[in-house]
Amino acid sequence: MNSEKLSNRLERVASYVPENTILADIGSDHAYLPCYLGLKRGIKKGIAGEITEGPYLSAKEQVDLDNLNDVIEVRKGDGLSVLNQDEAEIITICGMGGSLITSILEKGKDKLGRAQRLILQPNIGSKTVRKWLLKENWVLIAEEILKEDGKIYEILVAERSGEQPYTKHQEAELLFGPFLLKNQNEAFKDKWAGEVKQWNAILTQMENSSGVAAEEKRDELRRNIQYAEEWIS
Repeated sequence: MNSEKLSNRLERVASYVPENTILADIGSDHAYLPCYLGLKRGIKKGIAGEITEGPYLSAKEQVDLDNLNDVIEVRKGDGLSVLNQDEAEIITICGMGGSLITSILEKGKDKLGRAQRLILQPNIGSKTVRKWLLKENWVLIAEEILKEDGKIYEILVAERSGEQPYTKHQEAELLFGPFLLKNQNEAFKDKWAGEVKQWNAILTQMENSSGVAAEEKRDELRRNIQYAEEWIS
């Protein structure tokens, strides 16, 4: 993968970035995504944010290599702290766990003032991301799930306004994804077959566990298994 040829996962993320916008890519992985969009002249400006020195220097090197210093700025800092107030119009956060993504968004809420769209790619914990978006009145407008190099990835796209996609079956939709439930592809089915197998294994391991916390965990696992049996075709 490089800035001229992205992974399929990042290509799909890039497809949701509107043209002529100011993009902030947080945890930018060599700044491949903003550089790719910069080379295609698809963005007005790109900001690549990295928290540690090594990735920060790698991103700067990639921007130099692609001669994109007039378009893309690499900044070092924690999450959305690299942004100025009302700066980024589109924010991408990819390749992290759902809890970390929501933590970044929560801590940086004051930097979201100008943001029109969030494009989030959690490796795990998509439900956590959906719940945060719903709580903060962001509207989920699209989802994708795909398999690449043996791993399964989800992409969630949210905007400021519109109609929430959830129905009376919100709990199941938060778990599986309201759009993904409607279009259950092979990657979706593979993911949840694996999850159900893991949930059953955990239930077996917890057979002799006692206490309120253990019982609550068992109830959650049983409920999730039931949802999978009801909703996944």
